[in-house]
Amino acid sequence: MRFLSVFAAAASLVGLCNGLGQEEIISFRPSRDGLQLAGKGRSGSLILDGEDWPGVLRAGNDLAEDFGRVTGKKLETTVINGTFADALRHGRHDNGIIIAGTIGKSNIIDSLIKSRKIKVDEIKGEWEAFQSQVVSNPVRGISKALVIAGSDKRGTIFGLYDISEQIGVSPWYWWADVPAQQHKEIYALNKKKVQGAPSVKYRGIFLNDEQPALTNWVTEKFGLGKYDGYTADFYTKVFELLLRLRANYLWPAEWNGIFDLDDDKNARLGDEYGIVLGTSHTEPLMRWTKEQILFLEGAWNYDTNKENMTEFLTEGVERSKNYERVYTMGMRGIGDVESPTLTAELLGEVVDGQQQILRDVFKQDDVSDIPQMWCLYKEVAGYFEDGLRVPDDITLLWADDNWGNIQRLPIGDETERKGGAGVYYHFDYVGGIRSYKWINTISLQKTWEQMHLAYEKQAREIWIVNVGDLKPLEIPISHFLDLAYDHDLLKSPDSTTKWLKQFAAREFGSAVADAAADVMNRYGMYAARRKYEIVNAGTYSVVNYDEADRVVNEWRKLVEDAQKIHDRLPAAARPAFFQLVLHPARAGYIVYDIYVTAAKNNLYARQRRTGANALAEEALRLFDEDFEWGDRYHSLLDGKWNHMMDQTHLGTDYWQQPMRNNLPPLQYTQIRERSLAGDMGVSVEGGFGVVPGDDERNIGLSNNDLILPPIDPYIPHRWIEIYSRGTESFEFKVSPHDSWVKATPSSGKISPKGKTDTRVLISIDWANAPEGSNSASINVTSSRDYGNFGMPTIHLPVNKTMAPDSFKGFVETDRTISIEAEHTSRKTDGDGVSYKTIPGYGRTLSGVALYPNTIDSQSAPSSPRLEYDTYIFSKDAKADVTVYLGTSLNVDPERPLKYAIGFDSEEPQVVQYVEPTPMGALPSNWDPTVGTAVWTNNTIHNLEGGGKKHTLKLWALEPGVVFQKIVVDLGGVRESYLGPPETPRL
Repeated sequence: MRFLSVFAAAASLVGLCNGLGQEEIISFRPSRDGLQLAGKGRSGSLILDGEDWPGVLRAGNDLAEDFGRVTGKKLETTVINGTFADALRHGRHDNGIIIAGTIGKSNIIDSLIKSRKIKVDEIKGEWEAFQSQVVSNPVRGISKALVIAGSDKRGTIFGLYDISEQIGVSPWYWWADVPAQQHKEIYALNKKKVQGAPSVKYRGIFLNDEQPALTNWVTEKFGLGKYDGYTADFYTKVFELLLRLRANYLWPAEWNGIFDLDDDKNARLGDEYGIVLGTSHTEPLMRWTKEQILFLEGAWNYDTNKENMTEFLTEGVERSKNYERVYTMGMRGIGDVESPTLTAELLGEVVDGQQQILRDVFKQDDVSDIPQMWCLYKEVAGYFEDGLRVPDDITLLWADDNWGNIQRLPIGDETERKGGAGVYYHFDYVGGIRSYKWINTISLQKTWEQMHLAYEKQAREIWIVNVGDLKPLEIPISHFLDLAYDHDLLKSPDSTTKWLKQFAAREFGSAVADAAADVMNRYGMYAARRKYEIVNAGTYSVVNYDEADRVVNEWRKLVEDAQKIHDRLPAAARPAFFQLVLHPARAGYIVYDIYVTAAKNNLYARQRRTGANALAEEALRLFDEDFEWGDRYHSLLDGKWNHMMDQTHLGTDYWQQPMRNNLPPLQYTQIRERSLAGDMGVSVEGGFGVVPGDDERNIGLSNNDLILPPIDPYIPHRWIEIYSRGTESFEFKVSPHDSWVKATPSSGKISPKGKTDTRVLISIDWANAPEGSNSASINVTSSRDYGNFGMPTIHLPVNKTMAPDSFKGFVETDRTISIEAEHTSRKTDGDGVSYKTIPGYGRTLSGVALYPNTIDSQSAPSSPRLEYDTYIFSKDAKADVTVYLGTSLNVDPERPLKYAIGFDSEEPQVVQYVEPTPMGALPSNWDPTVGTAVWTNNTIHNLEGGGKKHTLKLWALEPGVVFQKIVVDLGGVRESYLGPPETPRL
């Protein structure tokens, strides 16, 4: 009964969850003039026309099965051949009838149009459009029916699957084991729903980089085809998923397969289902990479082997001409590398020759109605810059940098090209700086920002995304395809958080939707901060800002929250939640815990701590847990998804994946011998040194002194650590010289076989502390001697400086001001131009950008700006300001990304932070930028300090500039990955 209650609760949110924002046509309660489709002993009926497309008939059967999944009773399906009146001769009538068909292919639908029972003016002739409505007396003997009319084959299919989704069957019911919602009754609302043409014409995925996980899984579950590629038993599962996700386009797995030859049913079934097939950017005219190696006579060189290449490519068109395909034009070198022989001039000849092949095979002079695309990937874009222009009817498919940053979009009259433009995007990649292909590391907010930019810049013909193995990327795939299908529903900068709630409600039920969406949202930010394959023991600081501990604790809390949701769900819903939410959350947590534990182990070993060994053992335990957690995924549902976690992900040290996971280096301390400096060691926040007895690495005054970072009223505490580095237990005491300095705990016991480490918090009683700047001394004593070294002394700079009560804004603390970009003191807008916040964007909180994306270049200081009031205590301050920005590239080479910055009334400094590059090339500092998932840039400003208010002003000068964070360094910023946490905002 718990299963029923959780999922039945979603019934009241049909429009919100089941259709992910799509207009609802289904209810689970009676409504005025509505039509009961199932319940109260009725099984419902579906009427189709046998003359309709095979894919429509097949999708209709899926709908009938879906009713069974939801109510326990399938729809009775009738396929008629002849006139609409023939429907009356089959089965029961007036019993929850659904009629579905395609305009011009279904006699049933055409007769309803002719008799004016339905009007289809809004969808007729449109691409993939449909309408659904309850029709009274469609034919004698039927008082009411829900009629689904499609403008074409996929329009009808999408109309059928729209009902499936709204009654409670997720598109991921098989691929992610999402259970169908349970309902006793289903009703069609008495309304007309019109779903027009999709926002993007061709929308799909690329199964690429499919070794080892996907191939190992397919081999076990389906077997491999003639050339070791995938068979129809596998691909039909993919076809159905894509259609349920309202997609229509697929680049099949390419590296070790030949889609058209591995299984002679692949091509035919793809077309029957309604999937448009294409090939990757490196596989022209439907000839796969492996074919280029196996079947081409001579070299893959158009200059020296033109005749054989023409014959080879012609065969590709001949065998595919009867199917719906998008033909890839142009060429690269064999095996997806740059060709050493191609030039812009020669590539122009290649494309001309390819279009001639299309003319010859299709026997028509005009081939503009045959879908063609040219992917400007890597060096190929350089040919465009060199002046190559392909015929106007070829779609220009612009590529990202393989890391989700689009490199170029249409400019000028390129938006008028007949073939239009599109985007080739990546959620998975094999190549530099590292291959990333284990589990989901995608920020949905970044995807939204980039694809919304593409849509606004008129790249709307093709959206294709590399999804690697498909399986671990269910959430970003759904989001990407929803953006492409009905972009207007998701055009708002805050749409991603709303979409996540809708997705969670559909997959897990409305009772846990908010909590699950919050977990997925946080996961997306944490995982996207740095690809798992690039994280290492040195990524996050273990001494500054408590960064490493904060990050691990975020992951720990994420897993705790995910586990609570999982445990609330009925048993049937847990496998889906495990795959989509809990597994990636805990898998990510384990990876981060491994690296931070290893980092602490190395630090402790460097400080000769006894506790180093326990951390090494903990890292080894986590290493086992990493394997066991993946193994749990493989054992789920009797091994349904075995091998999907085969991808290695620990120990990547160059671009390619390691052949086996391994741990980062660990160190052990000899704990059977006493340190020459005694049994006690002391270290402080912000430093690696240890007293007594450290060497020149110590950050302090002498071998027995350490200095803490400054403290002020806006910092709650600093810390020191006291630990064992010997063989005997000891008692310690922390004794500040001044009564207004507090140590918590001020004493304790350390044992090499018990509690080996203690953190002591140092705080200030500000009411009794002296005004201004002072230095406090803190002694640490031990019950045992220090060998040949003296008693440790800690020095703490204390600054009792506070902003006036009247001040509102950010105050300097620790000689730093750190600001999240959305926390403005003021924003100014322009005529139709304003700053919008993208919640959850970036590495720490959100992004702020100018919208709409169609605006002209802006000019500071008159253009819209962001303002941040700050209060600075440092005297004669030289402010080094770092702005953290999204990793976008210059999609318009004539309008490189820029921002302007200034304090108060000073002349704004204009910063072009993405250097111009030739097309197909990347900026010189691209590697560290995508590795850290942020652009940073510094400017210097001379400010009058000593207790002054200053207003920092920031201008975005181009669409695509996304501010994340601003850090003002007044001499106190210390090394960290994410930058200093936000300082107090009064």
